[in-house]
Amino acid sequence: MRISKLLVILLSLSLFGMTDAMAGASGHAGHTPGSGSGGGGACVKARLSKFQPGHMATVAPEAEFSFVVTGIQSPDQVDVSVKKIPVAITGEDKDSFYLIKGKLPADLKNVTARVNVKVNAKSPRCDAENGWLVKITG
Repeated sequence: MRISKLLVILLSLSLFGMTDAMAGASGHAGHTPGSGSGGGGACVKARLSKFQPGHMATVAPEAEFSFVVTGIQSPDQVDVSVKKIPVAITGEDKDSFYLIKGKLPADLKNVTARVNVKVNAKSPRCDAENGWLVKITG
């Protein structure tokens, strides 16, 4: 008799755990539609990676750089600047990501500068920003 009660309790607990997991997987765990999001869906922030040349690399003026962006619809969402100087970029669609390329400004010489990348989403709370430093020679 004790074993059957114990099995019922364990089975009940496992079923409650499964329903909580299913609710979390469907995005409804403790949330009402539109709660805390201003009426929109959840945002997926863009991810920036594979910065080339690498962090603190020594490069020549006008050196090419590149990086990978996932989670965007178009390379038009990406803005790049170096020392607050806007940089023209190109974006190549690689199916699951964009390969973004550009050149460092010709005016920057003998300086360490941050390549600053900003991704503009539909909602400002979903924007992403990242970057890396390079040493530009003269």
